[in-house]
Amino acid sequence: MQLMASRINAIADHISDEEVSHFIKELLDAKRIYVMGAGRSGLVAKAFAMRLMHLGMMSYVVGETITPALQTGDLIVVLSGSGKTRTIVEIVQTAKEIGGRISLITSNPDSPIGKISDTKVIIENYRDSIPDESKEYDTRQMLGEHRSFAPLGTLFETAAMTFCDAVISRLMEITQTDESELKDRHANIE
Repeated sequence: MQLMASRINAIADHISDEEVSHFIKELLDAKRIYVMGAGRSGLVAKAFAMRLMHLGMMSYVVGETITPALQTGDLIVVLSGSGKTRTIVEIVQTAKEIGGRISLITSNPDSPIGKISDTKVIIENYRDSIPDESKEYDTRQMLGEHRSFAPLGTLFETAAMTFCDAVISRLMEITQTDESELKDRHANIE
């Protein structure tokens, strides 16, 4: 845990304040925010969508049955370490054609998603070496193509989660939202 924490601290030291400011502006300007990612990045995206909802923002998870149609000017936040996962690339391309804005949280800004994104936040530069990054996430997982320390995208996902939680804290400050307001929107029929 200490080794991973030290790596995440190093990642945090290299996050661009300018990129973060642009990302936060996109979130504040959006009427509706859609989040997405594949695999564990998708789980981080869902957690982020939940916190955005707790803040009172209209947030949705791409692929859920109750997610409404994307409209021009809506924002999609994509969490993708590689920025190359085919299924995600195709959805982002469609969203861009519709007129959606794209914010990418990634370790690969020059990826296919990175090239069409309106904003990017690079949160990790120490990605595990993957022989063929164009392979789908699930295929890489089944083939066991990872290192023993922080396998697959663990550092990206952990750093992404920490980053997203920090963004929520900053949004609370900007919008002057008290934690009690978040609690009022928290699920009460679990």
